[in-house]
Amino acid sequence: MHAPLGTFTDASPAAERLDLLPAPVANAVAAGWGGVSAESVVHVDTDPEWADTAVFAEHYGPELLNRSANCVVVAGKRGSDVTLAACVVLSRARVDVNGAVRRHLGARKASFASMDVAIGETGMEYGGITPVGLPGAWPLLLDPVVADEEWVLIGSGRRRGKLIVPGKALAALPGAVLVEGLGV
Repeated sequence: MHAPLGTFTDASPAAERLDLLPAPVANAVAAGWGGVSAESVVHVDTDPEWADTAVFAEHYGPELLNRSANCVVVAGKRGSDVTLAACVVLSRARVDVNGAVRRHLGARKASFASMDVAIGETGMEYGGITPVGLPGAWPLLLDPVVADEEWVLIGSGRRRGKLIVPGKALAALPGAVLVEGLGV
């Protein structure tokens, strides 16, 4: 199979690679969501040593920096209440945690969740967290420019491998909300 973006040597429908995905991601891919079928999600095998965005783009092609999105876990706090959420922005942007995220969550303070919380709550590897298969109660804040991309490269839930999905498919994920100004 030829990947819809990039020049990956090992690309397959993600539905055929469920064994390479952590359980929450594999379950979400197998079930599909919002009219998105499992067949429209592509898995590309990549070296886990090159999972971090800058190194990944150096190795697999700098054009991917503009076609990739990062998913980060944030914690919004108001008093003793903590709300976990995920934020997805293009790789060339950073998440406006103290502005757009804090306001959207109605939090007094927002910050990136600790690595232990992020991996413990998602069941995914740090450096590979993906919006596909997140806990259903979490808000999924998505920069609208990500949803506008024809194809987006995202994590697979593991450091080895990535998923390529239509941008509009991310906007159809459970809990997804488009947030203007999320990526700055």
